[in-house]
Amino acid sequence: MQPQRMQRISRRIGYAALAVMLACVCAVAIARIWPKAPLRALTPGSTAISTQRGELLRLTLAADGQYRLWVDLEGMPQRLPAAVVLYEDRWFYQHPGVNPIALARAVSRNSLGGRRFGASTITMQLARRLFRLDSRSTLGKLRQIALALWLEMRYSKHDILEAYLNLAPYGRNVEGVGAASLIYFGSPVARLSVPQLMTLAVIPQNPRERRPTPAALAGSALDVARSRLWVRWLAREPDDVRFSGGMAAVVPSRSPEQLPFLAPHLTDALLRETSGDVRTTLDLRQQRTVERILRAYISSQSALGIRNAGALLLELNGGRAPVRAYVGSADYRDVAIEGQVNAVTARRSPGSTLKPFVYGLALDQGLLHPRTILKDVPTAFGPFSPENFDGRFVGPIAAEDALIRSRNVPAVAVASQLSRPSLYDFLQRAGVARLQGERHYGLALALGGGEVSMEELARMYAMLLNGGQLPELQAIADTSTVAAAGSATSMAPSHGERLLSEEASFIVLDMLKKNPRPVASGSWQSSIRPAMWPTTSRALRW
Repeated sequence: MQPQRMQRISRRIGYAALAVMLACVCAVAIARIWPKAPLRALTPGSTAISTQRGELLRLTLAADGQYRLWVDLEGMPQRLPAAVVLYEDRWFYQHPGVNPIALARAVSRNSLGGRRFGASTITMQLARRLFRLDSRSTLGKLRQIALALWLEMRYSKHDILEAYLNLAPYGRNVEGVGAASLIYFGSPVARLSVPQLMTLAVIPQNPRERRPTPAALAGSALDVARSRLWVRWLAREPDDVRFSGGMAAVVPSRSPEQLPFLAPHLTDALLRETSGDVRTTLDLRQQRTVERILRAYISSQSALGIRNAGALLLELNGGRAPVRAYVGSADYRDVAIEGQVNAVTARRSPGSTLKPFVYGLALDQGLLHPRTILKDVPTAFGPFSPENFDGRFVGPIAAEDALIRSRNVPAVAVASQLSRPSLYDFLQRAGVARLQGERHYGLALALGGGEVSMEELARMYAMLLNGGQLPELQAIADTSTVAAAGSATSMAPSHGERLLSEEASFIVLDMLKKNPRPVASGSWQSSIRPAMWPTTSRALRW
């Protein structure tokens, strides 16, 4: 009886163990397939806005006051996660969230007093960061272990490592490799050198002492830790010995106070519409050139009371017009000129800048050609009697000359003869926002009687260069639907709509080419390519 009884007990224990194992497997399977939020969604993130070449324009704080920019694991150089695992948790891919051997070793060593030894795995560190745990107490450590096991049940190793690299502490209020690489090295993590990657790998273990500083010295805590990692790394990847020269030098770094704040009006507009990692179409060299030209212009015209200016530089590229420079004011921080007001999207009278479109519409409707003779004489259009800016009338004048010399009376006369589309219809189709009814403006619309933004006007002039088809103003790179920031996109037509014929656009541009270059003389005027110039000095200051 005794052997039979032992067999029954043994069988029951085996069944119980099998049931426990099956329950664990089922629990893990259910945990994995049960709907869950991605780890990325559990913490707020910063917004990084950069140029088309990747130069940082602006990095914002996340909602909780941290610099934190999520980077997918696939977007990181492979050496970075590999180095972090090697340095922080060599058994990461084998343990279930807790390394029992390391935990037992730490408990035994810490019981002897003296230096404390840690046994936190990458998963345990992630649990502490995600759930803001105080793991210094026994209860806190037990909670950390339990949540680490829970994370391993719910998420893959890939997701856990990715989240850790994006939430690891990097000193002060900097979290994750995405923000750390931009702040300390001024470059996206994908472009970092091997010494920079090794630097990022060792900081989270002691971010207070190892945080990079512009005045970092050889022999610092960061330098020592990086050298220790490099020895381990070469034992694993001996071919990387070619990078040892760079590893021997101190890696230059910056501080959060040195973060750039460039193209502020554009970044302000983008921050109202986007988040995360935003790549703009801006060219930093052209941006700085335009800013420098505007400062020089304002300085030269200060005697006339000019203290502020804005500019929008576009590059026509097929059916798109990427924004290469965006300057909303002469000085964003100057309260005296209300520098934070964005001149690119501000609405004001366009002056004579709409006249080319009046003549373009007239060309399409067969009302004139460039040598058609118009009258520049005192004329009343009902109650409206326009005058020229110089107070004079020149009599008979060719349409081409009337446009070049910006004569008001001929332009109004041509506008009065337009059928459909009228200038008002044209502006509506071009996406000009906040227009009153057509009767509100009357014929004064041809002389700037309405309000148009610089952005809208630039798009219309780009339309002339695009053969009469309205291009897409593009401020965000690699998109086909995003218009320039701050525009009334809900009212703007889709790009590609034809507003003028190709022939009319060509003729208007040809007429504008014959306008003398403003404030130019001698060799400078003849040394650069032909250009189309606005028809009045007022338009140049627009």
